[in-house]
Amino acid sequence: MGEVFWEGAVNARRVAGSVYRMGRREWLTERGWRQMHDDGVLTVVDLRNPGEQRRRPTDPEVDAEAMAGVDIVSAPTEDPDHPEHAELYGGQVPPYLNHPRGYEGIVRLFPDRIVAVFRAIAQAPAGVVLHCSAGRDRTGLIVTMLLQLAAGADGRDAVRSVAEQYEASVRGINAWHRFSPVKHPYERWHDDAELAPIIAERQEALAVFAAGLDVERFLLEHGLSAEEIERVRGKMRG
Repeated sequence: MGEVFWEGAVNARRVAGSVYRMGRREWLTERGWRQMHDDGVLTVVDLRNPGEQRRRPTDPEVDAEAMAGVDIVSAPTEDPDHPEHAELYGGQVPPYLNHPRGYEGIVRLFPDRIVAVFRAIAQAPAGVVLHCSAGRDRTGLIVTMLLQLAAGADGRDAVRSVAEQYEASVRGINAWHRFSPVKHPYERWHDDAELAPIIAERQEALAVFAAGLDVERFLLEHGLSAEEIERVRGKMRG
């Protein structure tokens, strides 16, 4: 659904309007950066912590000129030094968001960071790409909130869109795990029989999170203006 073909991009697709999502930007080739720019994307919002934002030896080498015209905004969704941060993931080291059941804790602990992401989207002059590492859960958290915000009173439409986007992101990064030159320390490729119950269980947790959050009220209560919210909605309309 909404898949885009920027060379090197992993788990990349259009969310709605001029808002896109993908896995880590370092996977893009020079041609991929130009293709993204040609599709109207002028802002990349990186949801990872600063320590994750680095090139790996297996990543393509990209000249700065290929990225010209695209602004990269660092807007981490988490503070890894927060005392309750590790508790969200059951003591997993290093802690990382890998399931929708962790979304509520991120929103509760880091509302200012979530608002900063939405402000970056509102301020983007044209198309915007959101990405974390896999393009699944930190990205999925923001995309879920975006889809709810865009749907407004049409709750059924939001539920369907959220479920479809999340399933596509799980399948997208699962496909990458099959061929990735860098094996993930905790995750692996799953065949269809294994993947189906994983998706169903995650979608159930995602629905619980979405049902418990009034996105517009949350954003307003934590400092995003009504004008900024309308700008975000405008991006989702395209």
